Amino acid sequence: MIQHLATTGMTRHILDKYQLRARKKFGQNFLVSEEVVEGILDAAGITKEDTVLEIGPGIGTMTTYLSQAADRVVSIEIDRSLEPVLAETLADCSNVRIIWEDVLKVDLRALYAELFPEEADGAPNGIDGESEGAAVPANRPRLKVVANLPYYVTTPIIMELLKEKDLFESVTLMVQKEVAERICAAAGSREFGAITLAVQYYAKPEIAMAVPAHCFFPRPKVDSSVLHLTAHEKPPVQTDEAFLFALIRASFNQRRKTLVNGLTHGMSAEGIRLGREQVTGALEAMGLSPDVRGEKLSLEEFASLAELLRGQI
Repeated sequence: MIQHLATTGMTRHILDKYQLRARKKFGQNFLVSEEVVEGILDAAGITKEDTVLEIGPGIGTMTTYLSQAADRVVSIEIDRSLEPVLAETLADCSNVRIIWEDVLKVDLRALYAELFPEEADGAPNGIDGESEGAAVPANRPRLKVVANLPYYVTTPIIMELLKEKDLFESVTLMVQKEVAERICAAAGSREFGAITLAVQYYAKPEIAMAVPAHCFFPRPKVDSSVLHLTAHEKPPVQTDEAFLFALIRASFNQRRKTLVNGLTHGMSAEGIRLGREQVTGALEAMGLSPDVRGEKLSLEEFASLAELLRGQI
């Protein structure tokens, strides 16, 4: 019989039974709200047709629900001390497989090929713009990702998933509230930055629900949000991807600088030389002031700027 663990009492019981404590090293905070678990399932839209990739199952709280809702679940967990716990809590979840590894070290494309051996036939263009082969065709099955991410490694994991976005139909993440707001921010807002542009280039982000700190054990110092990312079939802007991301990185490496100063100096680190006159002229052609800062430009405006500047180098 599958046991559900989304209460403080059950979580304490399991941890005490195996003499375990939440490990700060791995940013562990265990979800203890059934309402939030069900909200994540709703946001992710899990059905019996789905293969789910779960990142960070912990003691199996979310995993048991995913097991019942999905066709099959592959969970990636870095903390081997949880092995006896998951052996117990997932004993009746025959459609769950655990991979004991750091998700950042897992070859996601190889995993997809293993799960769908007749479907995988290449690799997509990466976030760095370097093609590694053909993307998985749009009519092939996709994974749905569900994850409760440690705050300290949220951005690297999100970006790693987006590199392989053609493998995923959607990504539903528990993240720090401020991170979710930053990813969903509008141009010109204080929260807007490079991570906003990077995520919005690859996916449509939305905050599915707020999750107060008391929904976790131990209780963290900050609130969280459930962030849902739906991958774009095609990027919303058409320009050279590698040049666009170089431009974005240079624009936000020193936020306090104007875009002209940021690009004049920052693009050198990307191996690209841009003069002040080139950048100023491109901004003026777009109707923008030479004093504008990077956070004022939308993704569409960055793409337009990229096209203007590429024509001058």
